[in-house]
Amino acid sequence: MPVRVRLLANPASGRGRGARVIPDARAALSAAGLGNDVVTTNAPGDEVRLAHEAVADGIETLVVLGGDGTWSQAARGVIEAGGGHRCRLAFLAAGTGNDLVKSIGAPASDLAETARLVAQGHEKRIDAGRVAGHLFFNCAGFGFDAAVLERTQRPTRFRGAAVYIAAALSELFGYAGLLVRVDGAPEANRLMLVVSNGEWFGGTFHIAPGAHADDGLLDMVSITDAGTFARLGLFARVVRGTHLSQPSVEHRRATNFHLQFTQPPAVQIDGELVQLSTADVRIECLPDALAIVSRQTSAFVA
Repeated sequence: MPVRVRLLANPASGRGRGARVIPDARAALSAAGLGNDVVTTNAPGDEVRLAHEAVADGIETLVVLGGDGTWSQAARGVIEAGGGHRCRLAFLAAGTGNDLVKSIGAPASDLAETARLVAQGHEKRIDAGRVAGHLFFNCAGFGFDAAVLERTQRPTRFRGAAVYIAAALSELFGYAGLLVRVDGAPEANRLMLVVSNGEWFGGTFHIAPGAHADDGLLDMVSITDAGTFARLGLFARVVRGTHLSQPSVEHRRATNFHLQFTQPPAVQIDGELVQLSTADVRIECLPDALAIVSRQTSAFVA
């Protein structure tokens, strides 16, 4: 019996790239015998509502076209609707960073390969994270990370991963750091603190080398604030993924973390900027929260 498939597409993702990819995505799914059931977002946050509807309609595979923010919102909608064990997600890339798929082995830039994996019923399960009640699937970042994301939302001539790199370089010299206490340790001024389910963020930055989205743990990478030249060196090391050995970098794996800020912080959640309402922030891992389509798979049973 064919698996029920729906394409959920965000035309605005990747500064309009999503709209250009939709016809080819529809054609790839149709060629694989997966039908032509398509819905599109019209406003930010529509992904959650459309994912709720997909679960209610008995959709077994929701193919999501967009970037990290679109994928995260759709995944959140599936879990909130109780479909985390009944509706798997496949990812097609049309965003800026497309970080999550680098960690989970999903060929999101290859439309035909993704359609083939969906048709053949491949699946694996991944964890989710929860920060102050908000779900994330790739990472949640405080400090420099959130400041950079805010800057990327301004008009720019750059495209793709270059948008994040340019914004990061602009913030590198002026960001003041933030005070935070981690799991009751003494308060410290930190350049950034990222709690990650995957290895990458910002399209280029290998923030948590060795992180696995299916190990039941989250990786915390915290970088103590430093002078301008030290920041430049750390910036280059994070791109290469060689920063974990530096004295200013703390790396831990755990099922949960407790962060205490001097005031409610902004946080980058899978490419979306969220202002939290509390300075006392708890982060936890939700093991095996979501089924996804990936090359690293076990067979899906409809």
